[in-house]
Amino acid sequence: MSKPFDGAITEFYEKDAPDSVRTAIDTAEKDSVLDPSFPYDMRMDKDDYEDQLDKLQIELVKAQAWVRDSGARVAVVFEGRDAAGKGGSIKRVRSNLNPRTAGVVALSKPTDREAAQWYFQRYIAHLPAGGEIRLFDRSWYNRGVVEHVFGFCTPVQRQAFFTQLPEFEQMLVDDGIKLTKIWLNVGRAEQLRRFLDREGDPLKQWKLSRIDVEGLKRWDAYSDAIAETLSIGHSAHAPWTVIRADDKRRARLAVIRKILSGLDYGGRDDGVVGQPDPAITGGPEMWSDPATA
Repeated sequence: MSKPFDGAITEFYEKDAPDSVRTAIDTAEKDSVLDPSFPYDMRMDKDDYEDQLDKLQIELVKAQAWVRDSGARVAVVFEGRDAAGKGGSIKRVRSNLNPRTAGVVALSKPTDREAAQWYFQRYIAHLPAGGEIRLFDRSWYNRGVVEHVFGFCTPVQRQAFFTQLPEFEQMLVDDGIKLTKIWLNVGRAEQLRRFLDREGDPLKQWKLSRIDVEGLKRWDAYSDAIAETLSIGHSAHAPWTVIRADDKRRARLAVIRKILSGLDYGGRDDGVVGQPDPAITGGPEMWSDPATA
């Protein structure tokens, strides 16, 4: 079976990955967490996870009914390193919701016209109207991290983005949009393990891109850009919630709980919703750069 990009991910693993990263992957047990600083050694029990997920998805259905009936506008921004679990989390949030009013926004490369617009302009067109939920699989924060790391924007353009960002998000919140920003953080060894899994699985290969491959070599540049972006983008009116996502199951539950805890919908079962696991959830201070794990 051929591998995408001529097996570039396997080649990186064999030749260029730090020894500590390679060792962590090679010696991992089934369901073990690779980052030694992660608060749990093993992935969450599957039965416990599915039981909690089922109950939380019922709460999401209740919340969507409230959004529809009240005319609320809900926007959730999902950001994080490649393979951090954005798509999987969005899938679990949306799986039982009405797709007509709970949509995913995953924008491709800007067209020439969009590139000539005010940077935030193309995102504005996808913000929720009354009664809608919009889940952004990456967002305007591309300029702070990916575009910067790969030279797709100039330093002047990036600085303009950071200057305008607080007021832009303040306007969204002041206009009544319920904005939640989630950053999924994943360690280096876990990211590479997930990439290797995608490379070897024909049903997952579509998830890989050239950016993913090249990004493996730019871990430190990503780290610097992420730290700066989280710091500047964190505000009282639009705070970041950072979730450590080395265990996808725990991360998905934390994501759903974070979204639900910010919505005052009728019939909410607080015993089910609770709060996201504080051991893996916090503000920008929760973000870490476990370069070897």
